[in-house]
Amino acid sequence: MEMPTFAETLEAHKAMVFSIAWHVLRDRSAAEELAQDVFLQLHCSWRSMKSREHIVFWLRKVATHRALDQVRKRNNRPETSLEETGEPTVLERMQDSLLSSYLERMIASLPDRQRAAIVLRYQEDMAPDEIARVLDMNVSTVKTLITRGLDLLRSKTKYRLGVQSERGDRHDGV
Repeated sequence: MEMPTFAETLEAHKAMVFSIAWHVLRDRSAAEELAQDVFLQLHCSWRSMKSREHIVFWLRKVATHRALDQVRKRNNRPETSLEETGEPTVLERMQDSLLSSYLERMIASLPDRQRAAIVLRYQEDMAPDEIARVLDMNVSTVKTLITRGLDLLRSKTKYRLGVQSERGDRHDGV
């Protein structure tokens, strides 16, 4: 298969790079800037690209690492406090767009590495071994991050909805 041009690559993958950056950073302007930087870096590294698959892998890896670096630098991970979010409404349960917004807020509240692993797994539909290569970690670590991230999301959602625990008591913040 023939290598794409840089312009074709930019057009084909700009949404993916922005999406990864936005889901990790939760800041539109920072995500846009990061995406521009990633494509500038790709342009500078263009001669080393070997295939379309290599380009996609490279973009995912660089976008994820740069986003995590920015989060570490600002040392102020955006969090959504359960006390600040209020109770879900009937409308929120019925509307997909509101449900998506809720899920995005909950994912944003995850620790950095868990958030990156969840985004790459469920948004980018990457397998754990692919995520491990992108994040430079063991597959078992990736699986643990995903499992713990999902457990934390379930726990936060149960807490927010006031679902009864196995012991029968309510978790309603009291």
